[in-house]
Amino acid sequence: MSPLVDRDRRRRLGRLVAAGCAAALLPGCRTEAEPLRVGAQVFPGYELLFLARELGRLDARQVRLIEMPSASASLRALASGAIEAACLTLDEVLVARSRGVSLTAVLVFDVSMGADALLARPVMRDLSGLRGQRIGVEQSAVGAVMLDAALRSAGLRPGDVEVVALAADEHERAFLAGQVDAVVTYDPARQRLLAAGAHKLFSSLEQPGLVLDVLAVRSGLLGVHREAVAAAVDAHLSLREAFITQPQQFLTQLAPRLGLSPQAVPAAFQGLELPDRSGNRRWLGQQDGLRASAERLHAVMLRAGLVQGVFDPSGLSDDRFVACG
Repeated sequence: MSPLVDRDRRRRLGRLVAAGCAAALLPGCRTEAEPLRVGAQVFPGYELLFLARELGRLDARQVRLIEMPSASASLRALASGAIEAACLTLDEVLVARSRGVSLTAVLVFDVSMGADALLARPVMRDLSGLRGQRIGVEQSAVGAVMLDAALRSAGLRPGDVEVVALAADEHERAFLAGQVDAVVTYDPARQRLLAAGAHKLFSSLEQPGLVLDVLAVRSGLLGVHREAVAAAVDAHLSLREAFITQPQQFLTQLAPRLGLSPQAVPAAFQGLELPDRSGNRRWLGQQDGLRASAERLHAVMLRAGLVQGVFDPSGLSDDRFVACG
């Protein structure tokens, strides 16, 4: 073979290798050897994943947890391909799917049974006091559901209050600064505001089954990252068992990220139901589980203008990763 032909072959091979490396950086071209990148904001329901990482039960070479300031940031990262999975509320999953980002829920972290609440200033002792007040609400179905239900309970209409759009990381600051008179929020901000004197007027206990958190993965990447997804699911569920039976041994480790004292950590989990593996199978595998809640949420979101089109349940959940273990 002549040196010229050999040189041309090497050049062509070099171009192919370079093209292959570039393709590997694209969102849809990641391999199982690369870690599953999971975005999550600070929230009690997600913290067992971070604790698993701290305790060495979640290999960072397989699952990389990425701290996000808000769920909105996680949604943007999912859309851009910067992450492959995220810890999200069910309504946030529906928002992403309506925007063309196909997501599948593989784990239910928690079901809110009072953890999401409408808090107000101490002088406002009942829901009727909301009339004419400024209410901080995140622009999500959770915010819409909570506010709509609270106003209906008080016999008020949306026009009877002033709604102030606030991102999750703005709730505490805006309330304490007097920018709003009430706020629809959740832990850890809920716990800190209650400690600061805020008064609970309404909670998700009055709307069971609508506010829940899931691990959502880009549907097209479930096969590529199946081992990493299984590792993340198993890490959460195994620590969930230990936390339920002996919570005291984990309080000191959970406290710093939540911004709470160790003594205040149990209260942050009080309004959350943490489904075990069998509970997850029911939520993810039955039509009256996640699908039914999503359909109800979608109707609320349509009225609020948060989504468009008809509800499509295809690929919404996958119960294979909680099937055994």
